Formats: sequence, C-alpha cells, structure tokens
Amino acid sequence: MKAIIKIDLKNDQVIVENEEGAINYAMNTPEAFSLISQAWLRAGWAAKYVYSFTWMGRPMIQLPEDMIRLQELIYSVKPDVIIETGVAHGGSLVFYASLMKAIERGRVIGIDIEIRPHNRAAIEQHELSPLITLIEGSSVDESVVARVSSQIGSNDKVMVFLDSDHSKNHVLAELNAYAPLVTKDSYIVAMDGIMGQLPGAPRTKPDWSWNNPREAAREFVAQHADFALVEPPFPFNESAVTQRITYWPDGIINRVR
Repeated sequence: MKAIIKIDLKNDQVIVENEEGAINYAMNTPEAFSLISQAWLRAGWAAKYVYSFTWMGRPMIQLPEDMIRLQELIYSVKPDVIIETGVAHGGSLVFYASLMKAIERGRVIGIDIEIRPHNRAAIEQHELSPLITLIEGSSVDESVVARVSSQIGSNDKVMVFLDSDHSKNHVLAELNAYAPLVTKDSYIVAMDGIMGQLPGAPRTKPDWSWNNPREAAREFVAQHADFALVEPPFPFNESAVTQRITYWPDGIINRVR
C-alpha cells in the first residue's frame, strides 16, 4: 500500500495519507525529516543529482551525505589501506587519498574491470597519485584478489568499499573475497543498496527489489559471525536526526572479531 506524502509549508507539517487515513507530523520532527529525505533521495536518483560533484578536480558519483559519513568512519579507523572496487572517474579514490594525506598515513587501491585511458591518465597525473594504486581486472578474479592481498602488510589496518557491479551475486562474491582482508573493528561497505527502494523509478529494473547490494550484505552477515551490520553513531549530533540520509542502507559492515 503506497502512501501519498504532502508537504504543507504554510503550517509546517508533513502529511502522510493512505487508505487508513492521514497522519500529520510537525516539520521539526525526525519523522517529517525522514519522509522528506526519502522523497528527496528518489527525486535525486531520477534527476541524476549525484552526477554533479567533483573532488579535487575528479568527478565523484556519490551522495555528499554518504561521503561525509564515510570520512567519519575513515578518521575513526585511520586505515593503512583503503580498497575500492569500481573506479569510474576516480573522484572517490582522490577523496580517500586526500584524507590519507591529511592524517599522514595510508594509501588507496582502486580496482575496476575497465579503467578507461582518459580516466587513468587523469588519475595518474593528479597530485595525489602517489597514494593511489590502480588495478585493472574483475574485482572477483582470483588473480586480482591475490594481487591486492600481496600489497597489504601483516600489520596494516584495512577498509574496503564495494562500488562496482551492484548485482547481488557480484557484491556477495566481493564480500567473500575482500572481507577476510578487513581488520578487526574496521569496515567493509556495500554501496548503493538504495536500488532495492527504486523499482519503478527512471533507470531501474524490476529485479532491483531483491537484486541489490543491501540483500547481499544481509546474506553475507547472516552467514559470517565475525561480521555485523551496524549503524555507527554520529560522532557529533546536536540535531533531532539520528539516521543517515543514504544511498547505502544496511551497507556498513563491521568486523567484530
């Protein structure tokens, strides 16, 4: 049963109407903020909002809210190595590398089945390129995983971000391949689980309701007791909001032991 959401700016209310009636929320409540945010996320998807940002000169196809929350995790862990599957234009790699430079430790490994020549050239010519290693090949190919593993030291703290092929089976294969590299108390993040909330929107497929990273993350955690889905608390919060505005629902996986 789908609801109709109405925003009444004159009376500072958000109204949810369904077959059972209507519920009014004051605009300053977490419930109102959540409802508006979910509508905004869907509208942003339809408008390709995330295709409008760069980081230090490179396009970064990510929701800014997600990247700010991710830097909170990165700063809390202070990893020696960040692994990202899915390079695209390289903006995310540059973002991570800039954080590594700021905290004066760490490096980034980017993996993609195809790194287009113009993107490779731009990344390799970037001032942060000394902190970035590019590996071309399927992220789940055994030789690629072995190559990544060979670049990690025995005492390195490792974080992993999965942003390549977002089908459930591929993400599950990536989780199985890269989760063993994640150090205790660090994280592996399955990105773009919002796909499960989008069927019917532009640029979507009907099977996204189940064929998405969120379902892969849930299945992986159910099968691996060393890992848990988590919602890290905000390090600073003087607002009424307690939930992330995110393209990555149920995507943050903590290695608990």
